Amino acid sequence: MSTSTPAPASDVPAPLAPAPGIRPAASGGEPAAAGRLQSLDAYRGLIMVALAFNGFGLAATAQNHLKAAPDSGFWQAVYHQFEHVEWVGCGFWDLIQPSFMFMVGVSMAYSYVKRQREGQSWRRMFGHAAWRSVILILLGIFLISNSRPSTNWLLTNVLTQIGLGYAFLFLLWGRSVRTHLITAAALLLVTWALYAFYPAPGIDPGRGAPEVGVPAAWAQEHLANVSPAWHKNANVGHAVDTWLLNLLPRREPFTFNPGGYQTLNFLPSLATMLFGLMCGEVLRSNRTSRARLRLLLAGGATLLLAGVIWHWLGVPLVKRIWTPSWTLFSTGWCVLILAALYAIIDLRQWRAWSFPLVVVGMNSIAIYVMGMLLRGWTARTLQTHFGEDVFKVLGAANAPFVQATLVGLLFWLVCYWMYRRKIFLRI
Repeated sequence: MSTSTPAPASDVPAPLAPAPGIRPAASGGEPAAAGRLQSLDAYRGLIMVALAFNGFGLAATAQNHLKAAPDSGFWQAVYHQFEHVEWVGCGFWDLIQPSFMFMVGVSMAYSYVKRQREGQSWRRMFGHAAWRSVILILLGIFLISNSRPSTNWLLTNVLTQIGLGYAFLFLLWGRSVRTHLITAAALLLVTWALYAFYPAPGIDPGRGAPEVGVPAAWAQEHLANVSPAWHKNANVGHAVDTWLLNLLPRREPFTFNPGGYQTLNFLPSLATMLFGLMCGEVLRSNRTSRARLRLLLAGGATLLLAGVIWHWLGVPLVKRIWTPSWTLFSTGWCVLILAALYAIIDLRQWRAWSFPLVVVGMNSIAIYVMGMLLRGWTARTLQTHFGEDVFKVLGAANAPFVQATLVGLLFWLVCYWMYRRKIFLRI
């Protein structure tokens, strides 16, 4: 890790001879705007604020209100959007990790062009990508091991998932759109085949499988209409993890992931990052600004529709195992969110409102680490100095919202202090 002024997110590369296998930017049309792509910083900031503020505590707040009014449509909707769905489906909170991975791809379209322009060889850049992969994997394991009695050797954290695919993503950087599309399709089809043809009976919804964390009542509610290939902790991803994770040093044998998340998710999520890379190349291209926006909108809508169709054909939208339909559906939302921010911030130049997001987006690693390591300590410290009831100023039911907001604001102030002093933490 290092602290420095960040590389511009949307530099237009000066003419140079491309490295072997790397294509230069397209020519013709309106040149890409110089300076940072502020919409990408704002998007990154939006996601990191959601994480650092712990979703503003809205899921827990909604639960409190639903205890008193279980039929409240408003609080049911809030809970749905700020908590992961149990298995099939999607809410806002389920788009956090896809957004992470998508933005990694968008950023790569710019960052290695800058390195290439500075004269770095392909071999050196690949070495950097490989080293970044290792750091991301180790950092992810370190963070999820916080407060654990021993190292938690899981590979499903968003940082470890990015790390598992990052070096492979670099190998696709600078290749043709055709190569990108064929690779993305291959990743999704291979994932589908691994799950669809894995010989497993799935879980009987009537009995469940408590030995792998699937109670009968849960199975009846969430697996009754799902093909056995995509059942929780009864699929090829689970089989891979029961083999792979038990090769790593553990205090107790790995038997199942309580949330159903699998290491194998990195394979289809690499397609998510690859779609991000393609979008980054669109934004970096010499097309007109409106042409870039049209391509993003068309691409996002196409991916969204393709995901829904694949879901209708029997491959369910399941974020926890990153099904191929989920890959397309969630990435479609990511593209549309980026397109909306690009239209508002970079095209219409309505930028002032996004400043709080940009402050966080330019120090995303810093606020992510703070959120993972310091959230509980910060809340306890506030109670130490302002009293045990400091978070109940809006009533006990809203205490999770107040707590998450105050803790998040402190993290934001740290990022603002770093921003003012041009301190940017990067890997």
